[in-house]
Amino acid sequence: MIDFDSLWDYSDPAGTEQKFRAALPAIGPDPGRRAELLTQIARAQGLQRLFTKAHATLDDAQALLPQTAARPRLRYLLERGRVFNSSGRPDQARPLFREAWEAGQAAGEDALAVDAAHMLAMVAPPAEQMDWNRKALALAERSADPEARRWLGSLYNNIGWTHHAGGEYEQALAVFIQAEQWREAQGQAREARIARWCVARALRSLGRPDEALSRQQALRAELEAAGETDGYVDEELGECLLALGQADAARPHFARAHAALSQDPWLAEREPGRLERLRRLGQP
Repeated sequence: MIDFDSLWDYSDPAGTEQKFRAALPAIGPDPGRRAELLTQIARAQGLQRLFTKAHATLDDAQALLPQTAARPRLRYLLERGRVFNSSGRPDQARPLFREAWEAGQAAGEDALAVDAAHMLAMVAPPAEQMDWNRKALALAERSADPEARRWLGSLYNNIGWTHHAGGEYEQALAVFIQAEQWREAQGQAREARIARWCVARALRSLGRPDEALSRQQALRAELEAAGETDGYVDEELGECLLALGQADAARPHFARAHAALSQDPWLAEREPGRLERLRRLGQP
C-alpha cells in the first residue's frame, strides 16, 4: 500500500504533484484511497497557488466520499479548507477545519484532528489562536499515535510564534528552546536549524542582538559547510548588525536576503513592505 505522506516534498509541490499522479494507477478501484490521493494532489496544487485546479481536484475527491470511511472525508475537509485559506478566504476555511477537528476526534484519527486544530489556530481571531494551539498540543501529547506525536515540534513552533506576535518574547523564547530540544532529540537536523533561527529571532526581539547575531552566524557557518544558503538567515544577520549600529556590515546581508526572498511568491504577495525594506537596506 502506498504511503502518501512519504511522497511529499513540501519544497517541490510541482514535483510532488507529479509523483501523486504517477501513483494514481496503482490505487485501483478503492474509492477511499483514490479520494485520499486526490486530496493530496489538490494540496500540491494549492501550494503552487493553482487554486482553481485544486478546487476542481477536490470536487473529484468529494464525489467519491459517499463510498468511503471517515479518513478520506477528513483529508477532504482539511485540504478544501487549506485551499480556501491559502487563497485568502479564511472564513470559508474555518468551518471545514472545525468539522475536521470534531470528526477526527470522534473517529480516533488523532493526527488529522491535530492537523485540523493547528489550522484552526491559523485562521482563528488572534484572541483564540493560543487556545487552538494548546488544544492541538494537548491531543498530540496524550495520543498513542506516532503520527499525532510527530506534530509536537511544529506545535511548539506555532505556540512560540503566537507568543511572539503578542509581544510575549520571553514566553516565545522558552517555547522556541523547547522546539529546538525536541527537534534535536528526534534527529531532525533541518527542523532543528529552523528552531535555532527562531531562538535567535526571539533574542533579537528581547533586545539581545549580540546573542542573536552569534547564533545566526553559527547558522550561516553551518549552511555554508553544507553548501547551502538561507535568505532568512541573511535577513536576521542584517537586522542584528543594524541593531548593533553596523549598517555597512549589514548591507550585503540585506542584499542577499532580498535576492533570495523576493523569489518567494507567497512572501511577495503577503509582505511586499518587508521585501522593499530589504531592497532599500541592501543598496550601496
